[in-house]
Amino acid sequence: MGDVYDIFRTHLESPAKDAFAISGNDSTDLATFTRSIYVGGSGNIKLTTIDGSTVTFNGVVAGSIIPIRAKRIFSTGTTATNLIGLL
Repeated sequence: MGDVYDIFRTHLESPAKDAFAISGNDSTDLATFTRSIYVGGSGNIKLTTIDGSTVTFNGVVAGSIIPIRAKRIFSTGTTATNLIGLL
């Protein structure tokens, strides 16, 4: 049957169309910027937004989805695990 929704335009509030595992890196941006981040294991996430602000989300609970457009996830300062970038 295929994707019956492919005729609709994708918006930021639409469900994700793809996903990728995130490995933190202090000096390199992600190959693809996120639309949101799924958190598999609880902890902190230090990131840089697509507009250039660096912030740390503290105490993020496992199973959370953070609706943030991120271009970098740092290894230093990030203790949350099993991060998945949603597109």
